[in-house]
Amino acid sequence: MSAKLRVGFIGAGIMGKSMCQHIMKAGYPVTTFSRTPAKCAPLIDLGARLAASPAEVAKHSDVVFTIVGYPSDVRQVILGENGVLLSLKEGGIIVDMTTSEPTLAKEIFSIAKDKGVSSIDAPVSGGDVGAREGKLSIMAGGESSAIATVMPLFQTMGQNIRHMGGAGAGQHTKMVNQILIATNMIGMVEGLLYAHKAGLDLNEAIAAVGAGAAGSWSINNLGPRIARRDFNPGFMVEHFIKDLGIALKESQAMGLSLPGLALANQLYLAVMAQENGGKLGTHALMLAFEQLNNIK
Repeated sequence: MSAKLRVGFIGAGIMGKSMCQHIMKAGYPVTTFSRTPAKCAPLIDLGARLAASPAEVAKHSDVVFTIVGYPSDVRQVILGENGVLLSLKEGGIIVDMTTSEPTLAKEIFSIAKDKGVSSIDAPVSGGDVGAREGKLSIMAGGESSAIATVMPLFQTMGQNIRHMGGAGAGQHTKMVNQILIATNMIGMVEGLLYAHKAGLDLNEAIAAVGAGAAGSWSINNLGPRIARRDFNPGFMVEHFIKDLGIALKESQAMGLSLPGLALANQLYLAVMAQENGGKLGTHALMLAFEQLNNIK
């Protein structure tokens, strides 16, 4: 079934473009859509069919992947009047890889099931580098049978693929991921700011601590970007703030007090307030700390 499975892919941004390219290079026929058609150009060059709407994507697909910006976008492309569910045939599978709301994932699952369609929430972690290298972590929620069907497709994009439970479980797991990243990013930035103030070479400091107990993906991958003042996004601040908002909302609903998460959210809002701050990478948190300390 694998090579003949028709794949739809909606979203050709920093992450989606690379993820879709891996699927195509594995030999799957792809129909794609983006609200900005020019973003699909690299996929068209590889042989993808360009569709005019999410519904048209679904018409030519057995499995439709979506990775868009916000929960409102997910709702529109899947449940909207010209969305995927309008024309995806019975037995089809929707795989939403956007970081979105667990409650929305459950709603889509329920509506899709009534139409004879399976739905999987499968957000990812690994940033632009993981997407390019096909080494993403994929956290999936949904029915085992649907996940088994799309597993060969997941394996083109990622290496750490986990079935976390029923609908919404993938999104809840991604919230765990984002909470860890948010608070870890504070520690990384504070450590590098201390190194700078102490007169250390930042790259040497990163090499020294990154191989020990303080090592993390963030210090080893984003630390060097900070050292060379490269704040271009692997993952944009405005999207991370969206994720932190979801995590705060979900934690509040569970009666959890997560002060570290709340602090990270406030600090990222300070980055957002800077010129073009929302379009910078998450490691631009350094800019907020520099401003707090009056460091140019």
